[in-house]
Amino acid sequence: MEQEALRARLLDDFWVALDVVPRTGSTNADLAEAARGGAPAGTVLVADVQDAGRGRIGRSWTSPPGAGLLFSVLFRPTDVPTERWGWLPLLAGVATARALPGVDARLKWPNDLLIGPQRKKAAGILAEAAGDAVVLGIGLNVTLGRDDLPPDRPDTTSLAIEGAPVTDRDELLVAILGALKDEYEFWRASNGDAAASGLLASYRERCDTLGREVRVEVPGGEPVQGRADDIDAEGRLVVGATHVAAGDVIHVRPA
Repeated sequence: MEQEALRARLLDDFWVALDVVPRTGSTNADLAEAARGGAPAGTVLVADVQDAGRGRIGRSWTSPPGAGLLFSVLFRPTDVPTERWGWLPLLAGVATARALPGVDARLKWPNDLLIGPQRKKAAGILAEAAGDAVVLGIGLNVTLGRDDLPPDRPDTTSLAIEGAPVTDRDELLVAILGALKDEYEFWRASNGDAAASGLLASYRERCDTLGREVRVEVPGGEPVQGRADDIDAEGRLVVGATHVAAGDVIHVRPA
């Protein structure tokens, strides 16, 4: 990826710094450290390879060199109540889904991106707090072939496998960062109110989990099973009478 060309296209009063590195352990870990050191909001870090990339619930995230779009962004939403910061990973999911040209992208709650007729996972998003900052990491499978995918994850895919019309990582980064900027500014201008900013409606519209029978593996608790009825104003998944704040969702397929 061309760092200087990307800087020329992207840097403005919102995205203020962008670095592209050939390899790192984790862009999220690097940017979280930079945040604690005073890095400004609007900092972007992109890597061709991550040796210690992480997904949700401690899962690893790996990709062959140059086959994925792996990056993190730094926000400091200090003027938004902290109890609303939990919307940021869902916001990133909406932005990524709407930014992919010619792709019908859906979201599995909270922020796995699904594409293709079989609704397989092509991207994941991880949000981490770092003091008064939030770091959002996005890992998108772009040109991976079927042999590149983890053999123990038959539910994964890539843009190339699903025939996406755009697989140029520079163009995808520009599109996703543009959508992230728009969604974030609407959300922040609404004081983090997801309903007032339109984020809640956008998320519901793209959420492939709603209306399905699901089983939710809840950290430290008993699994929740039932029909996913709604996303509430706090971004929680409503399953029957239960409002789930965090968990790993399994879509239960009909027999």
